[in-house]
This record gives sequence, structure tokens and C-alpha cells, in this order.
Amino acid sequence: MRRQFKIMEKKLWYIISWPAMILTVLFGVLMLIENSAFLKMPWMHIKLTFVFGLILYHLYCHKLFVQLQNDKIKLSSTQLRVFNEVATLILVAVVFIVVFKSTLNWLYATLGFFSVAIGLMIAIQWYKRLRKK
Repeated sequence: MRRQFKIMEKKLWYIISWPAMILTVLFGVLMLIENSAFLKMPWMHIKLTFVFGLILYHLYCHKLFVQLQNDKIKLSSTQLRVFNEVATLILVAVVFIVVFKSTLNWLYATLGFFSVAIGLMIAIQWYKRLRKK
């Protein structure tokens, strides 16, 4: 089974994940070239910061992919589960920023969203420790 999972991981990573990231960045850059006025808007700077964070996340995922391929993964299953949610949080924050860009509330909504996410992660860790006792 492990051999088959490695084949599936490799296909997923090189046929779906990398091309999707490259195309997303390419089309994003083309959009900014076409509408350069976006670069003068503060919400776009914050959005691009989050997008840069997603690119770093993707590169770290590649490191994890290589570790998995070599059977040398260093993170626990719980750490991987929590790490899996990071991209979702960033993506939702990007959507919040874009949807609420015309109001001052987008900043508070984003900060509130991350506060809830951090609270949930702390609660998950607390519950895990409680279960072990």
C-alpha cells in the first residue's frame, strides 16, 4: 500500500498542486498588470502578503512531500492535521479581505477569524491532553 500511496502522492503533487500554484500566480500577476490601480489599495497589499504566505506554505508542503517520499517525516499526525488547516485559514482570510475591502470591518473580521482559529487550535490541544489522562 505504501508504494501505491507514494505514486498517488507524486501524481497529486506534480500534476495538480504545482501546476495549480504556478497558474494561479501567473494569472494573478497578469491581473495586476492589467489593473495596476489595485496595487495602490491597502487591502491588496494585505491580500498579497497572505498570498505570499500561501506560496511559502506550498514550498514547505514540498519539503513535507519529499520527507514522505523518503519515509522520513518529522511531524506527528496531529501536527500534520493542524498544519493542514493553515492554508484554509489563509484562504478564508483572503476572501474576507476582498469581500469587505470597501469597509473598515474587513481588518476586524480577519483578526477575529484568526483569533477564533487560534482558540480552536488551543482547544484541540487541550482536549487531546485531557483524553490522554
